[in-house]
Amino acid sequence: MAETIDESENVELTDEDLEKDSKGPLIKLAGKLRDRRNELNQLASERASGRDELNAKTRETVDRAQEHREKRDELNDEVQEHKRKRNELNAEANELFEEVEAMKSDLELDDSTDLDQLEEDIEQLEFRQQTEVLSPEDERDLIDRIEGKREEYRERKAALDETDGLEEKKAEAEEIRAEASTHHQQVTQLADEAQEHHNEMIAAYREADDVRDEADRKHEMFVDAQEAADRHHEDFVRVQKRLRELDKEEEDERRTQRDQRREEAEAEAEEIYQQFKEGETLDTEDLMKLQKAGKL
Repeated sequence: MAETIDESENVELTDEDLEKDSKGPLIKLAGKLRDRRNELNQLASERASGRDELNAKTRETVDRAQEHREKRDELNDEVQEHKRKRNELNAEANELFEEVEAMKSDLELDDSTDLDQLEEDIEQLEFRQQTEVLSPEDERDLIDRIEGKREEYRERKAALDETDGLEEKKAEAEEIRAEASTHHQQVTQLADEAQEHHNEMIAAYREADDVRDEADRKHEMFVDAQEAADRHHEDFVRVQKRLRELDKEEEDERRTQRDQRREEAEAEAEEIYQQFKEGETLDTEDLMKLQKAGKL
């Protein structure tokens, strides 16, 4: 279907046509106006149907976009909830880890708390005491060192025995951190899904805009066709009115002619009647005229 109306197919009517044309040309012109009007009405109907289909598609596309919007918002709400839980758990885990570090600091635990190394040091010192010939002063010094190592071993062994609660707290903190990580994974996954729905929403709205623009163009085409059809209908009505006027004028003319003929016949019959009264001889035609006029 053409985008614009073929103006060459339109029928034009001027005031001069109405005033000067006789019935024959006007009847022919009315037929053309009627046929073109019907063609344009059909064209307008087709364009209206196309416009309505596009408007329906626009509504469907907007509805689809809205569905993606609602799903995106729902997912974003879930993202925010998982973020809240993740942050709460991370804060809780951080607090526990800080307590673990504080306990370590209180116990003065560091890398030097290796009991196996202390035990090995003690054994080496005791072996030296047993195998080497030392002066009384050196031997006393060695004994002091051995006692010192043993005391350190006892202290660190006692300290490590007190770290059972620390390990439990550390395990609890790690468990909470792992749970927070699970929520973080949900945040990432749901955020990706929300972004997909956001992209689908944008695409659907853009499609709806394109379809709406096409529907607007189709509506403009419908208006063009309908206005042209209405103009042809108005001109058709004008011609029909003019034809009725001409019919009335012809009827009035016939009535006038009938009246004139009747008056002439009555006048002629009166003249013949006067001749009859005066005794003139009338022929058959005159007698028939008198009879027709009701004079006999």
